[in-house]
Amino acid sequence: MVLTASAMLPLGTPLPAFTLPQVAGDASNQEPWSSTALTPGPVLVLFLCAHCPFVKHIEPELTRLEHDYGERLQIVAISSNSTVTHPQDGPEGLRAQAERCGWRFPYLFDASQAVAHAFQAACTPDLFLFDARHRLAYRGQLDGSRPGTGGPQAPPLDGRDLRAALDALLAGQAVNPEQTASIGCNIKWHPAG
Repeated sequence: MVLTASAMLPLGTPLPAFTLPQVAGDASNQEPWSSTALTPGPVLVLFLCAHCPFVKHIEPELTRLEHDYGERLQIVAISSNSTVTHPQDGPEGLRAQAERCGWRFPYLFDASQAVAHAFQAACTPDLFLFDARHRLAYRGQLDGSRPGTGGPQAPPLDGRDLRAALDALLAGQAVNPEQTASIGCNIKWHPAG
């Protein structure tokens, strides 16, 4: 594992267009899922994977976020990890993860890694919140919690950073531009050659 921070795509960046196979979610049918199907409104794009301890750490909060905001927000998860080096992050592993967590949002598989490059995604988790016009409003950490850091002084797993951005966006207010980069495992790029 290489600890990696989000590249912090510039705020205001338009949502990159993409079409990927959906491997999990309510409408999972192996048909391609396209960003052109998104309706106007806030969109949360999550770069995740099945094996990363940082993603496993936040799974319960992602489930709570879907429950709390799912009716007012479109959520899409993408895994771009190489299955050459990490076969557990392939479609079967992603389906098992989504089922275990009870996620209903689309979970897409970026086998070519082109979508990760379009977003400048660098780590798992890497979070991108777009406003109603699909312009980037927030990219950063879910909250200050990290796997393996317990105790009374440890920040709680409560999604406070992302929730503050969501609440501002949904209230029609400006999202605070002072944002802390997400930190996690590096995206597992395909081996050269």
